Amino acid sequence: MKKGIWIFWGIIIVLIVVGVASSFLVSARPNKLDSFAQCIKESGTIFYGAFWCPHCQATKAMFGSAAKHLPYVECSTADGSGQLPVCEEKGVTSYPTWVFPDGSILTGERTLQELSEKTGCQLPA
Repeated sequence: MKKGIWIFWGIIIVLIVVGVASSFLVSARPNKLDSFAQCIKESGTIFYGAFWCPHCQATKAMFGSAAKHLPYVECSTADGSGQLPVCEEKGVTSYPTWVFPDGSILTGERTLQELSEKTGCQLPA
C-alpha cells in the first residue's frame, strides 16, 4: 500500500513539473506580433492604460505575449482610485489612449490594422 502511495505522488509531481516547464517554453517562444509591437514602440507611439480597464486588457490580449513589447504606460494608482501624474500631465482622460508622434490621439479599443495605419508598422502576414 505504501509503495502505491509513493508512486501516485511521484506521478503527480512529475505532471506538475512537466506542466510548469511547458508553460515556460510556450511563453518563451516568439510571438508573430513581436516585431509589430516593437515597431509601434520604436515609432514613438505611446499606449496609456489602467490595470483595471477591460478595454486595455483586451488590447493587450490581442497582442498576446507580444504585449510585453508595447510602449505601455500605466495611468492608475495602485489602489485603482486615482490617476498618476504622468497621465494627468498628458491629458489622458480615457483608456486605452494611443498617442502618436504626429500628435494625433485614438481612444478605445483599436484593431491591429488601425494601429498599423497610424504607426506605419507593417502587420505580419
